[in-house]
Amino acid sequence: MPHYRRSLGFTFLEGTKLRWEDLFRGREEIAPTASFKTYPQASKVSLPRVHPPAADIFEVLARRRSERLYARRPLSLEELALLLWAAQGVTARAGRYLLRTAPSAGALYPIETYLSVHRVEGLPPGLYHLEIPDWALALLSPGNFGPEIKEAALGQGFCETAAVVFVWSAVPRRTMAKYGSRGVRYIFLDAGHLVQNLLLAAEALDLAACPVGAFLDDALNQLLGLDGEEETVIYLATVGRPGR
Repeated sequence: MPHYRRSLGFTFLEGTKLRWEDLFRGREEIAPTASFKTYPQASKVSLPRVHPPAADIFEVLARRRSERLYARRPLSLEELALLLWAAQGVTARAGRYLLRTAPSAGALYPIETYLSVHRVEGLPPGLYHLEIPDWALALLSPGNFGPEIKEAALGQGFCETAAVVFVWSAVPRRTMAKYGSRGVRYIFLDAGHLVQNLLLAAEALDLAACPVGAFLDDALNQLLGLDGEEETVIYLATVGRPGR
């Protein structure tokens, strides 16, 4: 067997393959967890209700590119709300499930959204958490955290110059309680769905955006106060006004 097939990545793929015989075995016993994360003691900023502009999706797809050069001009709070809605906005209710703009395996939505706000009109710089049921932002820490985000992102300067950095974490237990270790695959698929929504929304709003996968996991977890196991950062994206 080639050496690379003994690597951690290939071991994971092999260990989480779905086979017919697996359907008739007992599932892994993984306790569930809360469907939403909230910060009840944090001060909240209500987000405006969105009115998505008309856009030709095929033109938006053709124009979309990763952009790393940002102007110093801020985003509006309305633009930020539209971006958040594109990624994780609630569009319907099915029993206890709040269905979103992006699909999620089992409608379990294991992804939490955080923001490092640098320049948004009407929103002081700081670290925020998106509170889905209330459609509000919870202020976790005031201040400009652009330098810390840049350092954690291996020195990528555009993570500091962007108007806002979206930071997504995963709460694995939400998905794994139903799907076991196979659910880890679904978590990353979920993240891809919602990030693409954000990138297309940014393009439709004539904004610049770039997804980021290279970062020091523990540095960002520590910045947000996450334990890195029950909840851990898995993806970033920068957004701002184009500087070209």
